[in-house]
Amino acid sequence: MTSPRFRRMSAACRLAPIILSVVALAGCNSEDPDPRTEIGPHPDLPPIQQYLFAPMHIARVVGWKEGEKPIVPQGLQVQALATGLEHPRSLHVLPNGDILVVESRAPDLHSIRRPKDVIMGWVESMSTSAGENQGSNRITLLRVNDAGATEVRSVFLDHLSSPFGVALVGNDLYVADTDAIIRYAYRPGDTKITEPGTTLTPLPGGPIDHHWTKDLVASKDGSLLYVGVGSNSNITENGMEAEKDRASIWEVDRASGRFRLFATGLRNPNGLTLEPQTGALWTVVNERDELGPNLVPDYMTSVKDGGFYGWPYSYFGQHLDPRVMPQRPDLVASAIVPDYALSSHVAPLGLVFYTGTNLPEKFRGGAFVGEHGSWNRKTLNGYKVAYIPFEGGHPNGMAEDVVTGFLNSQGEARGRPVGLAVDRTGALLIADDVGNTVWRVFAASK
Repeated sequence: MTSPRFRRMSAACRLAPIILSVVALAGCNSEDPDPRTEIGPHPDLPPIQQYLFAPMHIARVVGWKEGEKPIVPQGLQVQALATGLEHPRSLHVLPNGDILVVESRAPDLHSIRRPKDVIMGWVESMSTSAGENQGSNRITLLRVNDAGATEVRSVFLDHLSSPFGVALVGNDLYVADTDAIIRYAYRPGDTKITEPGTTLTPLPGGPIDHHWTKDLVASKDGSLLYVGVGSNSNITENGMEAEKDRASIWEVDRASGRFRLFATGLRNPNGLTLEPQTGALWTVVNERDELGPNLVPDYMTSVKDGGFYGWPYSYFGQHLDPRVMPQRPDLVASAIVPDYALSSHVAPLGLVFYTGTNLPEKFRGGAFVGEHGSWNRKTLNGYKVAYIPFEGGHPNGMAEDVVTGFLNSQGEARGRPVGLAVDRTGALLIADDVGNTVWRVFAASK
């Protein structure tokens, strides 16, 4: 019996000539505007463009050749901390310095119904690494010495359901699978968990599960968990019922598992973390597609309790999306303008505030963002790790590209950055989900 994925790919292959024609026609537009005009608290927002099929430019995955690695500025070095992983998506550093690498593949749930969905399935298959090794959907533990050498590598947890977020509170380790938060007993120094976990609370999963990554962070006192639950569509094309309790950040009571919607209107929130100076919850958000190459800017923002951030009715405050009917002017009137635009279609998935001392002084106190990269504008955007300076708990200055080289000179993807973390030495860690590598960035020797 053929798998659903194989059937979808076969359908995509039959439609390949049509798809290629659509992509080619979409690419006949003039060059995309400069994406840096929409970085910061007050981005340029050009007029809306609507399409039968949005422009597509697919960065074909080629992987890293022998001797290749990302590019970092003078004063920094980069090395591969672990290779041969299976889609490493997110990272978590335990109190003893052990690094948890969450390896995950998308759930095979979405049955394609429309020609547009077939095209999107083909696009996604071209922009991810080949193969579906059953070693994915697990967490790998790395024990690393101060020199950055891995001394222990072990399968820490296995047979998970498209995991992404991890949070440790005391001896309780929480893993956000795509459909539930699971609690496991953890003892400091464990290199493997063998006891089964227990479900704290279910999360919205299939049968569609469009945005399946569920990020996770604990409150400062550990009594609450915050989990990002992305929308089930680009712009409600699967119906509003499919969006129930989605496009939001949940607040989950750790003792009972009860939840409430902490903030809504966030199309696909990831990189949940607490800003170290103020303690405020921050996230990066993937915004909607098919309104133009420079709409809508993805963004980074603090998250207010009870806040509404626009999706699906409006974007970047009160800018209406004409595709959504009926509109909700009552909600749009309350839509919060995000703190900081990151540019359109960069697909931010990782966020970490830098509190270490290894990297140069200028990076301390600000935020690193992992930008997975675009597929829907002529000029590729993202595919890098950017740094945004902060002052007083708020962004203060222009974003700077810090880790690049994920695209080669032909516009092919050697890798795509996702989750970020800071190890016990103060080095920056990057999960590269198509390069199947964890990269470590640290200060160059003097």
